[in-house]
Amino acid sequence: MSDTPVGIDALLERIRSAYTRVTPEEAHAEFLDGALLVDIRYQALRERDGLVPGALVIERNELEWRLDPEGSHRLPEATSHELRVIVFCNEGYASSLAVASLRTLGLRHATDLTGGFQSWKAASLPTTPPTA
Repeated sequence: MSDTPVGIDALLERIRSAYTRVTPEEAHAEFLDGALLVDIRYQALRERDGLVPGALVIERNELEWRLDPEGSHRLPEATSHELRVIVFCNEGYASSLAVASLRTLGLRHATDLTGGFQSWKAASLPTTPPTA
């Protein structure tokens, strides 16, 4: 690893070049076909904007623990390293960093939603009403 600093924009570009991100419509179709849709937004955003029905809510700081198929704290849904996982945050930035971490754990089919929850909502895909 180099000691040369890398800015966040360059880091995101490098991370995203290693996989294909999905559009809201693609994410929805894959979800209906069995992909695991994972919401890593923090609680205040979920309360403000609502949820994607059927998506797993996993706080970002627990993501690797819950989705590692070999981990002692995994969720029942974390059945295999072959699992298709589509992560989303609010606007599609933190989710890319999360995907890099999941891929390091061997979840080679992990990807994220371009534009995050906001793009899902803008595409008029299913959401629950806000609670706040």
